[in-house]
Amino acid sequence: MSALIIEVEKFVFSFLSKSIHPNYVYHNLTHTQRVVKNTKEIAAFLEVEKVSLENLVIAAWFHDTGYVDGQENHEVKSVQIATEFLTAQNISEERIHAIGALILATKVTSEPQNSLEEIIKDADCAHLASKNFLEMVSLLRKEWELSLDKKYTQAEWIELNLSFLSQKHRYYTDFALRNWSKGKDKNLAKLLKNQKKLKQETKKFKQKEVALSLKKNKSEVPERGVETMFRVALKNHMTLSNIADTKANILLSVNAIIVSLALSNLLPKLDNPSNSHLLIPTVIFVAFTVASIILSILATRPNVTEGKFSKEDVANKKVNLLFFGNFHQMKLDDFEWGISEMMTDRDYLYGSLTKDLYFLGLVLNRKYKILRVTYTVFMIGIIVSVLAFAISFKYQVMPL
Repeated sequence: MSALIIEVEKFVFSFLSKSIHPNYVYHNLTHTQRVVKNTKEIAAFLEVEKVSLENLVIAAWFHDTGYVDGQENHEVKSVQIATEFLTAQNISEERIHAIGALILATKVTSEPQNSLEEIIKDADCAHLASKNFLEMVSLLRKEWELSLDKKYTQAEWIELNLSFLSQKHRYYTDFALRNWSKGKDKNLAKLLKNQKKLKQETKKFKQKEVALSLKKNKSEVPERGVETMFRVALKNHMTLSNIADTKANILLSVNAIIVSLALSNLLPKLDNPSNSHLLIPTVIFVAFTVASIILSILATRPNVTEGKFSKEDVANKKVNLLFFGNFHQMKLDDFEWGISEMMTDRDYLYGSLTKDLYFLGLVLNRKYKILRVTYTVFMIGIIVSVLAFAISFKYQVMPL
């Protein structure tokens, strides 16, 4: 790094740190350092000769110093500041003029006249291809709001950036075209995606506003307590359902093990005439075990539903879209339409939550009833089987 570049860096660093207004949250020292870095990167790739490289780096350091007096014609002011400094450094007038031309080339509406101007022009707009593009333009939006009193809605800001990226800007150097075009296209796609998402949200909001305006006699916003009540109740029901399924699985596993042991150890012994007294207790034991298995399966067996609804069902509020069994065979577009309709209707939405809670209760009631019967059958089966085996052994021993 030459002595002149070191002095330029020291001067601009001190100048911007002390003189730039806090409102300039984008065009500040950080932005200047980023442009200098990008300028060096492009110039190194294009193998710019030493003097021209030095001129480029000096122009990059000074190109936004004019912001100390505001945004208007800041490029001209930047040239004046650079000229004063470079004159004091005994730089030739011809070279100062060349550096000034490079600074003026950073003006948004200017068209570069040579390869050096193309380099600094691309370096100043490298952020358009950055992964942090959205964050950087947010800083620019805030800067305009603070310093120029320009305020944009989110939709207006996205449209402004889309117009700039797609119509008003292009990269000039081979380096930028090869390395930054793809990133710029990705950021353009992000803006289009955000624009589409914003339009959808705006449409939904307007639909909700229209629906609410038609119900002036009803509460516009549900109380937080109502939402909490539904959340807690539905969570408790799901917890109870999981507990029921776990209990049924335990019974199913235990009885399956019992049947396996009976088939492998007990039944083969019945072929022996001396073990004929074990036949009836074994049949009783296996029968109760199989009954417990069947009941456990019934407790956890899901119901299969049609999974379809029509627009008339939604219009008449006859379908609960919060239960998967009512929509699992529907197309995504139809389901999204139904959900949108439900969200714009407060009564329909909370009515669906109420129905969901009610039918979950019915399912739980069925599960726990079957589970109670299953546990009773299992308990009675164990008792009866033990008594049957005891009696059979007693009568088998008595003749001896």
